[in-house]
Amino acid sequence: MLKKIGVGLAVLGAIAFGVYLRFIRPWQLRWGATDEEVARAMPGDDVVKSPTFNATRRVTIHAQPEEIFPWLVQIGFKRAGWYSYDWIDNFAPSATRILPELQHLAVGDMIPMLPDGRMAFWIKEFEANRFILWWDNKGDVTWYWGLYPQGDSQTRLITRVRMHYRWLSPAILFSLLVEFTDIVMMRKCLRGIKQRAERASSQTFKSVGAMG
Repeated sequence: MLKKIGVGLAVLGAIAFGVYLRFIRPWQLRWGATDEEVARAMPGDDVVKSPTFNATRRVTIHAQPEEIFPWLVQIGFKRAGWYSYDWIDNFAPSATRILPELQHLAVGDMIPMLPDGRMAFWIKEFEANRFILWWDNKGDVTWYWGLYPQGDSQTRLITRVRMHYRWLSPAILFSLLVEFTDIVMMRKCLRGIKQRAERASSQTFKSVGAMG
């Protein structure tokens, strides 16, 4: 009896994994992105040359790049937060305003992921109001944030995570966590940035209009 149950569970697991590979993974690796955006070369692509995980996601924001960039600059654990599920990834509410004390940005700065600092990214490269590239200091992971203006009123925020799995390293546990849960956090994060930037942009527009 137990053997039959074990076989049944193995079969169900194999089916679920097949469904994930065939339908869920392709969707989550390019959530919101067009074919052109997925194929576009971006900073950091040359760092992780053969990624096991290569995800390009995008959200359209009704604001200009200079109105969005400050929200990206201050992101991080116990900084402005991740604009996502705060009870999981920040242990405190994410900021709902631009924090002047967190607006300094320099190559080599650390972006903490956890309170002890053992899991973090570092700024590898950036260009104000255009993009920020994080990496793990080893060349196994890069995380790119890019701003692409569309006319005078919209900007496409594109994020790309490239990760090379090291199957025999303890770090594989984190890699698999990213594999199966990253899309949940990233959708919330991107929508959180969109909501904040659009609200701030709208308030600025109203203030300018009132002054005029």
